[in-house]
Amino acid sequence: MSRKILLEHIDVPGINTFDTYRKMGGYRSVEKALKTMSPDDVVEEVKKSGMRGRGGAGFPTGMKWSFLAKPVGVPRYLVCNADESEPGTFKDRYLMEKIPHALIEGMITSSYALGANTSYIYIRGEYFYVLRILEKAIAEAYANGFLGKNILGSGYDLDLYVHPGAGAYICGEETALLESLEGKRGNPRVKPPFPAIAGLYACPTVVNNVETIAAIAPIVNMGGDEYAKIGIGRSTGTKLISASGHINNPGIYEIELGLPVEEFIYSDKYCGGIKNGKKLKAVVAGGSSVPILPANLILKTANNEERLMSYESLSDGGFVSGTMLGSGGFVVYDEDSCIVRNTWNFARFYHHESCGQCSPCREGTGWMEKVLHRIEYGHGKLSDIDLLVEVSKKIEGNTICPLGDAAAWPVASAIRHFREEFEWHIKEATLSQTRNFGLLAAHEALVK
Repeated sequence: MSRKILLEHIDVPGINTFDTYRKMGGYRSVEKALKTMSPDDVVEEVKKSGMRGRGGAGFPTGMKWSFLAKPVGVPRYLVCNADESEPGTFKDRYLMEKIPHALIEGMITSSYALGANTSYIYIRGEYFYVLRILEKAIAEAYANGFLGKNILGSGYDLDLYVHPGAGAYICGEETALLESLEGKRGNPRVKPPFPAIAGLYACPTVVNNVETIAAIAPIVNMGGDEYAKIGIGRSTGTKLISASGHINNPGIYEIELGLPVEEFIYSDKYCGGIKNGKKLKAVVAGGSSVPILPANLILKTANNEERLMSYESLSDGGFVSGTMLGSGGFVVYDEDSCIVRNTWNFARFYHHESCGQCSPCREGTGWMEKVLHRIEYGHGKLSDIDLLVEVSKKIEGNTICPLGDAAAWPVASAIRHFREEFEWHIKEATLSQTRNFGLLAAHEALVK
């Protein structure tokens, strides 16, 4: 379960340059698509691959592409969402920094499939140094005839631009991204209409994540059916995982979907186990916006089946005993971690990043931050725990975009699985100001 597709050549010296990337087989998908395939043929191969969007939602990419409207005389656009701002996720940065031509190649092949003659990479403002890397790669692609007019003599034209954001998490939501790209305030749009009908400049638009677009080249090269053989069930292909937290080997890993979670955490090939010989306490499996799971539920499902790194297995049990693969931001917590403090930290983030457009999110994220702050610092009441649950319910499902859900789920799941820790912070207010629940348990174990 260790096949590499996106990162196969990541360690080759000079792989960030056009010449080396080309020598390693780069841009073959562009040649194949433009010379031997129609745009519909490329879309069909992506459908066959079964690949699901790697940005977090997990919607089938080929199906999303097939929804794109094709009105006569109206331009279509492909926009790459490189606004990677999810806490715990850093895979797209790594891909763009180390092997930028993988993204450029994917953009060209995907744009051809969608009939787009102008495409954009919208990159997170804090990644400005990566923007320079992408611009250099794009210039090399132009110089070698893979961008611009009449690419490879095929009659297909494509111009590609990189546009930096200004450091707003909300612009990772596709319609807020489009608003920002148009020069407006990055507020999510009310849907419908969806971007496939009226996206950038009110024209049909597809928005895909960096990893999703980079995977298009290998899908076209090997064929959708072959790609679908990798992985497990409806979770096909490989996935980049950003592993961090209390582990021995933090970093980026490309895994075949279906790898057992326990193997991913404890194998020396991947995370290498918990740091300093500590015990596993909890895991956030897909970035800060997904429900947290305690050790027993991240390793086994509620039915005592082996939990796998796949969309279906991680979500088994719903939000009662499951979570989501999300963007692959895999954060591991050891036995000494304070779940209350972690949850408060996430709440601070979502309160700060709310665009303020929807009342439930604008007001609710602020309430959750304030209540969690007073619990963490020994000023809470037992009734505050149920208050947090109620506020999270008022936010979830009641906002224009998913940021409200992303703020509510971590709070609700933390209380669901670690309620006794919240109660301890309230009942032992003085102690909670000087040490966290995990450290107290460790101390008591040593005394015994």
